Amino acid sequence: MTRDVLIKISGLQMMEQESDNLEVITTGDYFLKNGKHYVIYDEVVDGFEGNIRNTVKISPNSMDIRKQGVVGAHMVFEVDKKNMTRYATPMGEMVVEISTNQIQVKEEEDALKVSVEYSLDINYEHVSDCTIAMDICSKEKATLNL
Repeated sequence: MTRDVLIKISGLQMMEQESDNLEVITTGDYFLKNGKHYVIYDEVVDGFEGNIRNTVKISPNSMDIRKQGVVGAHMVFEVDKKNMTRYATPMGEMVVEISTNQIQVKEEEDALKVSVEYSLDINYEHVSDCTIAMDICSKEKATLNL
């Protein structure tokens, strides 16, 4: 895969009677180091100056997401483990606990697909069951379907 990539991130949060779906398409940088995939991209937050620099480290059994900027956090997703972090936002700080149920990583020559299923607790209270899907591909090989 090339360094310049197109990244599609889809997320679903399922709460008691409702669900919330989010999809973002952006550009970023990709590299492979010591058998781990790294994806770096910037995210804009509506209503706030500045952006969030996201660094995602992907291995077959885990995914780490570091957010720096307007929002700060280090979220770790590991199958059958609970990981806690502080999630700092412009509106205040929260304690976030992530319990990962499943991680799937599919590697192709010019693409990487990652799917994570997890449970999310905020300030020690269960909020939702979630999924994140990341579809990363070389920019020149990308086909964009809206």
